[in-house]
Amino acid sequence: MNVQKNQQWDPASYDRHARFVSDLGGPVLDLLDAAPRERILDLGCGDGSLTLKLVRMGCDVLGVDASAAMVDGTRKLGVSAIVMDGQALTFQGEFDAVFSNAALHWMPDADKVIAGVWNALKPGGRFVAEFGGHGNVETIVRAAEVALQARGLPIARPWFFPTAKRYQSMLENQGFQVTSIALIPRPTPLPGDVGQWLTTFAQPFLRTVPEEHREDFVASLVEDLRPTLLGDDGLWRADYVRLRCRAVRPAST
Repeated sequence: MNVQKNQQWDPASYDRHARFVSDLGGPVLDLLDAAPRERILDLGCGDGSLTLKLVRMGCDVLGVDASAAMVDGTRKLGVSAIVMDGQALTFQGEFDAVFSNAALHWMPDADKVIAGVWNALKPGGRFVAEFGGHGNVETIVRAAEVALQARGLPIARPWFFPTAKRYQSMLENQGFQVTSIALIPRPTPLPGDVGQWLTTFAQPFLRTVPEEHREDFVASLVEDLRPTLLGDDGLWRADYVRLRCRAVRPAST
C-alpha cells in the first residue's frame, strides 16, 4: 500500500483534531537538547509547530515532509521547508542532528529512512525521534480489522510500529550507536471522539470502504470502541505506545 497516496493531510483539520501530537512532543525535544546555531533537519515536520520551536531556540532548521499541504503550512510560519519523501532523503553530511516526531511510522521502508538519516548527518551527529511503536493504537486497529473482515473488505496495516529491539538492530546495522531507546505506553486523550481520530489518521483503512458506506462504518466503530476507550470522565483515549530513541553517527565515520 502506498501510505502517502492513501493518507492526505490538511493543516486546518490537523490543527482541530491532531494538535495533541505536537503538544506532546516536549520530551523528544528535550532529548534532542538542541543548541543555538546547530543545523537541524526536522524529518516529517507536519505543520511546522515543533520546527518553529527549534527556530526560536536559535537553530538553523529545515523541515521536510511528503505532504505539500503541510509544507505550505510550515512555510507560512516563516520556517524553511521542502517537499521530500523521508524514504528518499538526498542530503549528504549537512546536519548536526536529525529530529523527528510522530512521523516515522508513516514511512514503512525504515531501512531507507535510516540510511538517508545517516547520510544527512555530519560525523558525530545525532538522530532523535519519537514515533508509533509496537502495540500503538492496537485496540483501534483490531476493531477496524474485525469490521473490515466482517464486510469482506481487504485489510492492510498502513503503519510501521516496531519493537525497540527491532529498531535498535536496524539502527546498529547502519552503524549508529544507540544511546537510548524505549517503548513508552501513553494513553492519550483525544480532542473529540475516536471517529474523528479515524478520519484524521486512518484514511488508508477507510479508503477500502465504499465512500457511500464510510460514514456508517466509522459510526459503528465508534460504538464498538466506546466501552474500551471512553472514560468515565467523558474523554476518549487512544491506546498510544511511542518508541523514543537517540542514536549517534560515530565521529570517525
